Amino acid sequence: MKNRNIYLSLLVGWLLLCTACSPRKVYLSTSFHEPATDGLRFIYSYDGYHWDSIPGIWLEPAVGTQRVLRDPSLVQATDGVFHLVWTSSWRNDYGIGYASSRDLVHWSEQRHIDLMQDYDTLTHNVWAPELFYESATGEYMIAWASAIPGRFDGTQRQYYTVTRDFKNFSPVRIFYDPGYNSIDGTVIKRSENDYVLIVKDNRKPGFSNLHAAFGTSPAGPWRDETVAFTPEWAEGPTCIRVGEDYLIYFDLYRQYRYGAVRTRDFRHFEDITERVSVPKGHKHGTAIVVDESVVERLLQEAKRK
Repeated sequence: MKNRNIYLSLLVGWLLLCTACSPRKVYLSTSFHEPATDGLRFIYSYDGYHWDSIPGIWLEPAVGTQRVLRDPSLVQATDGVFHLVWTSSWRNDYGIGYASSRDLVHWSEQRHIDLMQDYDTLTHNVWAPELFYESATGEYMIAWASAIPGRFDGTQRQYYTVTRDFKNFSPVRIFYDPGYNSIDGTVIKRSENDYVLIVKDNRKPGFSNLHAAFGTSPAGPWRDETVAFTPEWAEGPTCIRVGEDYLIYFDLYRQYRYGAVRTRDFRHFEDITERVSVPKGHKHGTAIVVDESVVERLLQEAKRK
């Protein structure tokens, strides 16, 4: 009995030590300011509700027809490398911007990834690319919106491709076609074979809001769409997990501020816009969870800029 008690005490002590040594996690979101020509910005939060700016520009746009950096989407792979994609042009472009980094301070050379030229040379735009990383397979899915004259009355539909190395890509396929103009899709994995799509109904006027749909893979097919859970003129959703809750942030672009809702099932939504705070001027990006050391490094580097 005495030996057993000693063993249990050592086990508890070891578990407490492991907990104490576990890196503290922080929410980090990509961002940009209009008119999107200056580059990548970051905001961060410890509680998921209150956000602060990290001063500085961390990547200046160098690719694309118009050389803008909008809608930056960021994921971190299991090897620690961050991968970033963004809208690099307003129009007359077949692709997006891409770069990678190990610390978000030093970046690889930017590359323009041509997504749509082989699919349809009439493609008008490639907007709002969103990354989804499936750690179990090591695959990255990129989903985006394009308008193509002669298809879908020239309105936006969402497409996707899959890659492992950002050099070789699967054939482009339809990602989401609800039968109307649609853009800004982001995917949340709840559990194995259980995915949620948050997406914008881009019809105007009277719509331009967000709703959810459900699928068994990150590429859909998407079904059982919910009613809209935001007011009109909302776009650029991103979702984080805070405890048992999911917080969905979105850009209320005509009000020049962020909105947010809280949910546990993606069917019932509570408006928490007045409970969150996001620094003025920041536009929609992607929020992820990182080790506190990542944010601390950015803040230290910001002081040197």
